[in-house]
Amino acid sequence: MAPRSRWEDTDPARFVAAVENPVRRRDAGTLLDLLGRVTGQEARMWAGSVVGFGEYHYRYASGHEGDAPAAGFAPRKAATVVYLSDGVGAHEADLERLGPHRRGVGCLYLKDLAQIDLTVLESIVRRSYESLTAGTFGTRAREADG
Repeated sequence: MAPRSRWEDTDPARFVAAVENPVRRRDAGTLLDLLGRVTGQEARMWAGSVVGFGEYHYRYASGHEGDAPAAGFAPRKAATVVYLSDGVGAHEADLERLGPHRRGVGCLYLKDLAQIDLTVLESIVRRSYESLTAGTFGTRAREADG
């Protein structure tokens, strides 16, 4: 049985305009433009609250496989999340110059893009996107060693 697609028909611009927190809404608008420019892809909604760009296929050693956005973000209550599915470790040097952020295994938590070096963020997103779309990606973010 093929996995069902988690892409949705919701308009990403409408989703962004409806974000309640004004800083998150402003940042989401900035990321909508930045990720679209970096990836050359149109924004699409993924799984209800992730704005995704492009798609990559992953296949793990366990046999589990699927498709996911190759770049994306989600405006959350506490912070905006930028997804780096190739793992944050792959971007260590750039993250030192990014500005205030928190890290997860495969994501950045950004409270205010006005405090972030957007040129550095653009470089990080571009390299992550290129890595993920180069072919089948077989490493979980938590297993990537950067």
